[in-house]
Amino acid sequence: MRETGYLGLGSNIGDRRANLQAAVDALPAHGVEVLASSSTYDTDPVGEILDQPSFLNACLRIRTGLGPEGLLDACKAVERQLGRPERYVRHSPRAIDVDVLLLGDREHRSERLTLPHEQVLARRFVLIPLLELDFSLRTPAGDALADALAALPLDEGVRREGPPLRVPGAG
Repeated sequence: MRETGYLGLGSNIGDRRANLQAAVDALPAHGVEVLASSSTYDTDPVGEILDQPSFLNACLRIRTGLGPEGLLDACKAVERQLGRPERYVRHSPRAIDVDVLLLGDREHRSERLTLPHEQVLARRFVLIPLLELDFSLRTPAGDALADALAALPLDEGVRREGPPLRVPGAG
């Protein structure tokens, strides 16, 4: 069974847009069909390391027959293919980050992965591009992502940077 899901992309090293596009282009070889991309957003770093370049972020709507762990494996394979080391310091600068945000209406928890992603309702740089793809999105528990965005403070800098990434097979 193929399910629709959502991935988050981020980059703050090198040609950020080219890094995001390379991830989009690499996903189909790993069993992940990219259906749509949000616009790209220049965002301030958040988390444990704030003294680093801003990120370029986007979200993708995807379709896959992979389960949660298989989808995570595909995302990690794309990261490695694009030069991200297997071991890295959490929240450090990186050329590419591919996160599984939502997969159908699945809830999943393992040592490696939590679905929906534990930050999906707490980060403007995730919610804004996700809602651009589908303003009616909800978590499996029924939480409206638009309500979560409205409740967040405006202190996290998220600025529209450019058009959506090119989706393989789209005109």
